[in-house]
Amino acid sequence: MKLRRWKTGIGFFVFVVSFSLFVSCDSLKAFMARDLEDEDFIIGQLYVDEMVDETPVIARPVNKPSGSQTGKNPLGLTYSADDNMALYEAINSWLGVPYKYGGTDRNGIDCSAFVGTIYKQVYGISLNRTANDMLRNVNLISKAQLREGDLVFFTNSKGKVSHVGIYLKDELFAHSSTSNGVSVSRLDNTYWKKHFYKGGRVKGR
Repeated sequence: MKLRRWKTGIGFFVFVVSFSLFVSCDSLKAFMARDLEDEDFIIGQLYVDEMVDETPVIARPVNKPSGSQTGKNPLGLTYSADDNMALYEAINSWLGVPYKYGGTDRNGIDCSAFVGTIYKQVYGISLNRTANDMLRNVNLISKAQLREGDLVFFTNSKGKVSHVGIYLKDELFAHSSTSNGVSVSRLDNTYWKKHFYKGGRVKGR
């Protein structure tokens, strides 16, 4: 009799433990998923764009005639026969669109999505989604080697590559800035000069 009770008790214990593990399995998975999401979020914060207080060179679309006759390109900059007019026109069409972390459209767009959109439209080249990942799409070059269409990379205060833009000419680059949205800024701006990482020439262009 005692042996039977002992076996019954052991069986009930095993059933309870097994049932508890079964019931908690989804909870455990949910916990693990949240933990991984939190880890991704924390890692992601290392690469987040910082708020930059600056006055951009161009912040709104330029609605003036352009070309050799006017001496101006679509961004209102001094015209040159070497200018890629399609590039300047594409950038001009996005000027003034607000910055939005993770954004990919005209309601709000972040730096890497803006660069990727312009590159796909103008050059037919697909780039990686984030600024840091775009480093794999380029051959790194110095600031002195920059030419129209090259990418320019910047680090944040954590030393991580967190921002990217498209170099134009004369120290000017187009990007989606946290403070001004899609705009044109100068590389010799105090912040951008300090945080400039490298230029990048996209492979295959």
